[in-house]
Amino acid sequence: MKRQEHLLFRKHWELTSQCLYELGQCDALVQAISNIPLKPQNRDKLLQVALIKCAQATTAIEGNTLSEEEIERIQEGWKLPPSKEYQEIEVRNIIEAFNLFFREIVIENEVRIITPDLIREFHKMISKNLGEHIDAMPGKFREDNRIVGTYRPPEYKYVPELTQKLCGWIRKEFHFDQNQSFATAVVQAIVTHVYIEWIHPFGDGNGRTGRLIEFYVLLRAGLPGIVSHILSNFYNKTKSEYYRQFDKARKKRELTWFIEYAVQGFRDGLNENLRIIQEGQFDIFWHNYVYEAFANVRHSKKEIFKRKRDLILQLPIGQEFLAEEIVMITPLIAKKYSNLTTRTVRRDLKELEDMKLIKKVGKKYQANIGILKAMIPQSKKG
Repeated sequence: MKRQEHLLFRKHWELTSQCLYELGQCDALVQAISNIPLKPQNRDKLLQVALIKCAQATTAIEGNTLSEEEIERIQEGWKLPPSKEYQEIEVRNIIEAFNLFFREIVIENEVRIITPDLIREFHKMISKNLGEHIDAMPGKFREDNRIVGTYRPPEYKYVPELTQKLCGWIRKEFHFDQNQSFATAVVQAIVTHVYIEWIHPFGDGNGRTGRLIEFYVLLRAGLPGIVSHILSNFYNKTKSEYYRQFDKARKKRELTWFIEYAVQGFRDGLNENLRIIQEGQFDIFWHNYVYEAFANVRHSKKEIFKRKRDLILQLPIGQEFLAEEIVMITPLIAKKYSNLTTRTVRRDLKELEDMKLIKKVGKKYQANIGILKAMIPQSKKG
């Protein structure tokens, strides 16, 4: 076999102090996200959003042009025009694979070791029903030599041997059978992904297969499904850097910087998703606070009571509105105020202001969420 100097099958990377710190942050963020109580319907919705983003991102890297909105419509049962049918199949295959993994790992608590057979199975999943739109036999190692850009992968006759060697090495290197830490699993996921790309075991679909394995290893290690899209999304958004890091790692025979690049994107994505989830939870707390505030209000007319309560509940958090804009914020509010005078509108706003549920900023009004945030314990900074 002609020597492939970058396929070392040993630890050819160092985890810098910065990378170790970020891996610790990733672990803490995953724990924080996992421990946030969510209503089942909210968690299901977040999971569907994550699957759509993940399917869109991992296929977009390979040239699929479907938008998240189109993929969402596919999920709802829509059929795309014949010219986009193969792209629809691509994303359906990814979503079906993700759903299978969730069922196996999360629901049935079954996990599998990465083996050549499993790698072939993953490739079969992403290639199903694509016909001539994938230049490979689904689930079969390539039987010819390929050139990918300027990269010449190993000769096809060595692919089975190299894939077997990869699976044996990662099992020994990353100790999956021995209470593997989350940080170790993250590094394993990234390294395995890179090696699949380098070995290039299939004629086509290697990138999707490598990212699918990366996702599987992370899900197996405890990654919440609702943030499953993060790495694929990051790679897609930084596509040029993604390919540059692959090339740099191959030429230098050194994975330190690819791992650091991926871990930074993973950490940033987890931070962003934690912020989004917390904002969603804050909306729930705010609505509960509004209901509690109105529970202490005496009223003589139920219709007026409900009108003011609906107004503050419908008011978007973090936005400012003039009085005449507020009464048009949603169809429900527009209907309630359609036959009322400006004087009535301002009186309602004044009463909500007296209840400290809204505040006035110049001529505009906004939800007074500061009153709720003041109740949240603040961390001490030394």
